[in-house]
Amino acid sequence: MNRLARFAGFGQREHSEDDMASAATDAVVERMDPEELREPIIAALREVHDPEIPINIYDLGLIYRIDIAQSGDVHVDMTLTAPACPVAGMMPVMVKDAVSRVEGVGEVDVDLVWDPPWSQSNMSDEARLQLGLL
Repeated sequence: MNRLARFAGFGQREHSEDDMASAATDAVVERMDPEELREPIIAALREVHDPEIPINIYDLGLIYRIDIAQSGDVHVDMTLTAPACPVAGMMPVMVKDAVSRVEGVGEVDVDLVWDPPWSQSNMSDEARLQLGLL
């Protein structure tokens, strides 16, 4: 037997089903708490900007809800500043792409909702200050 075969373990005793079952139960799979994903998801959403307003969509108040399942799947409800917004088709895709890049996130579903309608009161104080509204 050559050195490579010996190194790879060829020719050594076969593993029994009991050995394999024991190895399978010894493996520890660490599962991330869904709430641990919330801050990285929000950070990713803060990287998405409304093309018409130089503020990220999270601080602009366009994100209404972020639901995170035990599996890591994420559901986002978002709105736009106006129903006739020219980026209505693009924005949910941008949100889905941003959230999908977060490590630990599974499937991402984004729904565009209109109720309640967006208003300036949805904006964070930082966004209002940046736009000179405070």
